[in-house]
Formats: sequence, C-alpha cells, structure tokens
Amino acid sequence: MVETGLDQLQDHALSARLKDKRVSALVHHGSVSKNLRHAVPIIRAIDGVEIPCLFGPEHGIWSTHQDMETVPDAKDPYFGVPVHSLYGDSVDSLEPPEGSLDGIDIVVADLLDIGTRYYTYAASIVGMARSCAKEGIPLLVLDRPNPINGLQVEGGILDSNFRSFVGAIDVPHRHGLTMGEIVELAVENANIDVELLCIPAQGWSREMMANQTDLPWVPPSPNMPTFEAAVIYPGMCLLEGTTLSEGRGTTTPFELFGAPGIEPFELAEHLNSKNLPGLAFRPHIFRPMFGKHAGALCGGAQIVVKDPHRVHALNLGAIILHTVARHFPESFGWRSEAYEFVDDIPAIDLLAGDPEFREIIDSNNSLEPLLERWSREAAEFISNRQEFK
Repeated sequence: MVETGLDQLQDHALSARLKDKRVSALVHHGSVSKNLRHAVPIIRAIDGVEIPCLFGPEHGIWSTHQDMETVPDAKDPYFGVPVHSLYGDSVDSLEPPEGSLDGIDIVVADLLDIGTRYYTYAASIVGMARSCAKEGIPLLVLDRPNPINGLQVEGGILDSNFRSFVGAIDVPHRHGLTMGEIVELAVENANIDVELLCIPAQGWSREMMANQTDLPWVPPSPNMPTFEAAVIYPGMCLLEGTTLSEGRGTTTPFELFGAPGIEPFELAEHLNSKNLPGLAFRPHIFRPMFGKHAGALCGGAQIVVKDPHRVHALNLGAIILHTVARHFPESFGWRSEAYEFVDDIPAIDLLAGDPEFREIIDSNNSLEPLLERWSREAAEFISNRQEFK
C-alpha cells in the first residue's frame, strides 16, 4: 500500500514537532490524503496546533488561476486564514514576503508534482526553504511519489545562464525524483542552511506510475487533468516556447496540439511514421476557447498514450516541434513574449536549458546529436544519484 508523507503525518514521530506550535503550510488543492482529506484539517487535528496563515503556489491553493496568471493574496474562504501567494506579478513574489513568517514555529510543505523540471511547485518549496533558513524556522516536507515513475530520466542539466522559475533546480527535464528527494537535492546544491525534515513516501517502488499506486488522481494544476497528460508533459511543455497551441483552452491540454494552417492528416502521418514507443497520433481539428489561437480552428493531432512506461516524453516534444517547423513553417514560430518573468531570453531556451535546441530547429539540422547528448546527461545524472542505486 502506497502512503504519502501526509498519509503518515498524524502517527509519525515528526508530528511531535508540530504539537502546540504555530504552523504554516504551503499547500494546494492536491494536498490530500489517500482518503481525500485535505492537509490543513489533518495538520489542525494534531494537539495544540494553530495555523495563522497559509501559502499558495502557482495557480493558487484551489487551482483557480491559469498559467502565468497573477494570484493575489486573500483570505481562504474555507480555512478562514490569510493566504500568502507565492505567484504574484514579479520575480520577488515567488518567495514568502517580508514578515509573512513572523511568529511561525515550523512550516509544512505538501505539493503534488509531476516529475518535470519546468513544473514550478518544487521551486516554490525551495524558495520557502530559503525564507525558513533566514528566519531559523524548520521546514517539514511531506513526500509524494513521482507520478510518472522514479526510474525514467530524460534530458540534460540546464546551463546556469538559463536558470528561471521553470529551471530553478539542476536536474534533467524529467528527473525521476520524488518531491522530498528533489527538494533535498536543491537545498544541498544551493547550500541552504535550513533544518529540512521529511516524511518519505512508503510502499512506492521506483518503477510505479500514478495509475499503479491506488492513490487518487487529483489534477495538480488547471491544465493537467489526466495521468496521460502528465506522462507526456516533459516533452509537450516545450510547446509553451512556441506559437503552437499546446491544447490549453480545450478539455484535453497537452494531449492536443496544433495551429491554424496545419494539415492534420499529413501531420499525423509524419508523426506516426516515427514509430515513437508507446504512442500514436490521431489527426484532429480543435478550437481553443482561451490561450493561443483562442476561437480559431487549429489543425493538429491528439497524442494517444498506448503504453506510458515506453514513452520518452522529451523526445516526443522535440520531434513534434522539429516536424511542424519542417513541414508547416508558416504555422510555426517561437514565443516572443516574456515567459515566467523573463523577457531577455527566449522562452524555448529557458525550457530546453540552453540555445542548442532552438538553433537546430532554426537551421533545419538533425535532432540526433542533441537527443544523444540529452541521453548521455540523463545517464550521468542517474549514475551520480543514490536514489537510483
């Protein structure tokens, strides 16, 4: 039986660190137990706990805000306490504001992640660790399994010149770590002097995906409705750095993609001819209701995940962009607007980790050398980490 850190909290020895304390929590709507109880009432049930305030990551505590949408501070309508947003309108807003930890004895962090460097929740916990270190406050991380398994690692370590909120931790694009593991790695690499505590997930083995754990699937963000979307996200997030729609504004984001002017049957034929393991492509026309190409008919394809364990998601995303740029150049372009508070580096470079991927697409060169480099760097990451041994 798989149990998250939250599932174990009330009976774990570390619960004693919360008794009779003023506790704050960095949580969201996915911070639930296997029985779908939210973390806040579970923490409040520990003897003598007072929760003066909460912190919410990108999208807000209840996942009410879209990608890159400012989340304001507010009083939570259900828990009845102030919520400090860790996703405001500037880079400074990504960490706890001055004074927000005053009077707090310990912080608990429980966020559901999907095993991908771009996903911002681990970065938010690391930002909290920095603030806790400044205030001399312990941070307790409630571990969660990696929903797309803890064995498959894809991609390379980003160039330090391309760090951002979607590249805040030196791990490959798909890192294979649990939330507790990636936070521990980031805190160690950044030399953050915080008392870091963790209740590790139990009963989970590294080959397991979310659909094998019996844990409920709670969409961790507004555009991650299904397990299948999470499986392909490490590659499909690259589309955010382009003018292609990644399916936001539809009911199946990341599983759909395209743009006006793309001939869907031709696109699907090109992609199916690649024989990508565990995947198939269905030609499709869709109309996003918001986001890129809102209200316009887009030609594209649906990605069908046939065997999630065989999917190499990063190669998928890279091959899709390479194929569209080559065969439908008038429908393809790079995002030019600011991305995650960065306006002087192309969004695709922030996501890829350096400029090489963009330069390959622009010059219509082969992807193979880059895919081979990413594969080597992923293997090196695995060999250097105790978790994989």
